[in-house]
Amino acid sequence: MELPLNIRLVTEADYAGMLEVYKPNVLNTAITFEYEVPSLEEYSKRIDNIISHYPCFVCVQNGVIAGFAYAGLFRVKDAYQWSAESTIYVSENFQGKGIARVLYDVLLSTLELQGFVNVYAAVTLPNLPSEKLHTFMGFAEIGLFEKIGFKHGKWHDLKWYEMYLTEHPKNPTPPVSIYEVKETVGFLDILTRANESLNRASE
Repeated sequence: MELPLNIRLVTEADYAGMLEVYKPNVLNTAITFEYEVPSLEEYSKRIDNIISHYPCFVCVQNGVIAGFAYAGLFRVKDAYQWSAESTIYVSENFQGKGIARVLYDVLLSTLELQGFVNVYAAVTLPNLPSEKLHTFMGFAEIGLFEKIGFKHGKWHDLKWYEMYLTEHPKNPTPPVSIYEVKETVGFLDILTRANESLNRASE
């Protein structure tokens, strides 16, 4: 029996499945500039570091990771704390089901709930599906780093996108961690609406 698609916060048990989604992007594309697939131990450390403050969501069906999205540190210095960088991957086996759009919507809504103001995303070129996704979600193109990465025998450009989640406050309070919002009514509503939307789209 095929269960509905379900978006939720990541758990440690998901890390191996996330790595399987990530692996072909390392080996076969320049979407990520990594040359070698990280070990599960190394990848787990990365996700543990991310979820100490930022949200990470997985989309699961029948125990299989269909895709994931997370935010992370944009830059270290204090004045950047209201900015985050987003990452999203969807398995080749689950393309065309609207998963990326719903995952991104959940991620952005949660970041806003936490108190983040700016979100940035970097897209290796060429990657038309990702460019279309970011435009659809409301990101604006803000710059191009030409020939910044060399992989698979070619130099690749990197296009940067930016989104303002809210108006920029005059006296912003620091964003709170994902742990401070994950039990709130607002967060649970975000997940409920997302899963209802996702499964309507896949019917």
